[in-house]
Amino acid sequence: MRQPAVALASDRSFWLQDIAAAPATEPLRGDERADVVIVGGGYTGLWTALRILELAPQTRVVILEADLCGSGASGRNGGQVHSWFAEIDQISAVVGLEEARLLCADTVASIAELKTLQQNGTIDMDLRLDGWLWTASSIAQEGAWETAVALTAVVGENRFSPLKAEDIQRRTGSSASYVGVVETTAGTVHPAKLAIGLRKLALARGVIIHERSPVLAIEPGMTCTVRTAHGAVRADKIVLAANAWLSALPELRRHLYVVGSEVIATAAVPELLDSIGWRDGASICDSQAQVLYYQRTIGGRVVFGRGSGNVAFSGNFGASFNRSPEHGRDNMRELHRVYPSLRGVAIEYDWSGPIDCVPEHVPVFDHLRDHPNIFYGMGFNGTGIAQTPIAGRILASLVLERKDRWSESGLVGIERRMSLPPEPLRYLGARLVRAAVRRKNEAEIRNRKAGRITNLLAALKPGRPKK
Repeated sequence: MRQPAVALASDRSFWLQDIAAAPATEPLRGDERADVVIVGGGYTGLWTALRILELAPQTRVVILEADLCGSGASGRNGGQVHSWFAEIDQISAVVGLEEARLLCADTVASIAELKTLQQNGTIDMDLRLDGWLWTASSIAQEGAWETAVALTAVVGENRFSPLKAEDIQRRTGSSASYVGVVETTAGTVHPAKLAIGLRKLALARGVIIHERSPVLAIEPGMTCTVRTAHGAVRADKIVLAANAWLSALPELRRHLYVVGSEVIATAAVPELLDSIGWRDGASICDSQAQVLYYQRTIGGRVVFGRGSGNVAFSGNFGASFNRSPEHGRDNMRELHRVYPSLRGVAIEYDWSGPIDCVPEHVPVFDHLRDHPNIFYGMGFNGTGIAQTPIAGRILASLVLERKDRWSESGLVGIERRMSLPPEPLRYLGARLVRAAVRRKNEAEIRNRKAGRITNLLAALKPGRPKK
């Protein structure tokens, strides 16, 4: 498998630098035997290990993590916690409306599970369920939520309440967005604290974790062998939970593309944020194609992100997906547009992260075509904190060969999913579309119309508009 470009200490996210991480577990040395090997120690891998042990406590599960648990997307995201109801239209296009309703409700249950883990002292994750504000900051963005709101009403789930300009300004301290909706059972989390908490919980329940153990090769068979630089694990089942790094596999790369997301964090300015009325832990986003997402941390920093980063060629990505000064400057400009009062506040952290995307914007689970004991899950498209607990259930049921709603979910099965064009057409096309989306955003945020060719190219961006 392709090896990740491990981020320099200075390029790690604010979240990862903020935690007092426990010492790394021992790298794999020598030979071991397991029932299940999980490649990847992020949310998907950790939740899968926990779900397997919930169903089959005697299972010997080994996690191999290339760096430290949570060092990938799980420790680099914006900490936004919300259900799948915002994507019910896209999910129902894959699985049908009734299962979409169930899966969306499952994410609400996942959020409740996170709340319980925090309340009972199992994981300190800074979870604050102060709502998710889905807003518009230009005429073109208005009504982006209408399809989701209508479908949730159809299935009897009225999850969203309308917001007026004064509501948004009172909650966020900004007048940039002026209309929207709020999902109340949502909020924010400290992503790295959640990842490290899941790691601690998995270790306590008997999962064996080897960090700093990048996988070099997987030898398939009735019993698979997973090799690292200094050891090997033989196992009956393999789970590939490596997020964007799954693009290294040609079979999966046909359905998976990788883009960067860029995030910055300001110095702590709690008094300033209090003075503009931004006091709680709501997650906030607008409705650009290159969506802005942001939160106020418990310590009074602003964490501000944008899906505006690099495009990977043939699934290859390196250090530019750890930090991108160009896109960091772009984020700073947008931060100051939304919050002019923060112009004099230092930006203390600036990082990037790769996002595993599939055209449907809905994750997919399956086993490799010729290897029925090697499973994977991919395509979270940047929305995973409340979704990966469900991924863990699906993968656990597949691994344990259970016949239940998880293994039989409409999310299982790659053959029904869209394939992407081959390289270099994919990369060249993606760059053209990305540039058009950027131009369209720049025009629309000023309530101007983009050009005809720009609109035509931007419309090719995967994922259906929610409007």
